[in-house]
Amino acid sequence: MKIFLTSIILLFLCSGSIHSREFIVLQSTTSTRDSGFYDHLLSKFSEISDFDVRVVAVGTGQALKNARKCDGDVLIVHHKESEEKFINDGFGIFRKEFMFNDYVLVGPRDDPAKTLKSKSIKRAFEKIIQSKSLFISRGDDSGTNKKEESLWEAIGKIPSPKTNKWYLSVGQGMGSALNVAVNKNAYIISDRATWVSFNNKREHKILVSNEPLLLNHYGVIPINPKKCPNTKVELANIFINWLTSENTKQIIDNFKINESQLFFSISKKN
Repeated sequence: MKIFLTSIILLFLCSGSIHSREFIVLQSTTSTRDSGFYDHLLSKFSEISDFDVRVVAVGTGQALKNARKCDGDVLIVHHKESEEKFINDGFGIFRKEFMFNDYVLVGPRDDPAKTLKSKSIKRAFEKIIQSKSLFISRGDDSGTNKKEESLWEAIGKIPSPKTNKWYLSVGQGMGSALNVAVNKNAYIISDRATWVSFNNKREHKILVSNEPLLLNHYGVIPINPKKCPNTKVELANIFINWLTSENTKQIIDNFKINESQLFFSISKKN
């Protein structure tokens, strides 16, 4: 009987009756995964598609490096300058912005640097420097890390963890960096989606938000088969066309945590 069952199973496997679905690899930033957005989005895609999307979620910088090594079929990150260089170097075919949210300055409720009164991220950063209040940087080449660096550059004062004891570069993802900031009673720049879904807020809160310098746009890019011949460009384009369609805009806008909308679709074509 055992031999008979084993033979049936082997025959079933060899006949191809059991097989995994076709799939593409999506190299991605972490905020879209950590917020639960992909669980929401890709469950809708699986309802209409005959292939899957497998997500590799790392920082924007690492996702771009992975894609340059042809490890992926499509890319979703959030640092326009790096994305444009990726395309100009021949690794991406085109870039479409399909949604946005924003960054926020998170800090202790007692706000030792008095950033809340400034209502300006540039002024808030100046106050953090002046007061030498503890600040946590992701330091991981992510899109959030790149945004933070651009904000320091905007005020012409770039701190270094080697010379500024109040500035700590942790080399961690957003969730881990937020934990460090909360535990050390420090300031940090976070994307809003990760902060809203973060469960260890304690006495931390958003201190500065809702200004143009803190806007955060997400782009989607198909990997160029001229650089990466094995990329599944046809399937990637099917996914991108769905992602940027009118119907999917509503799916993006409907994703909420605690009644807060975390991402906003872009209506115009890019």
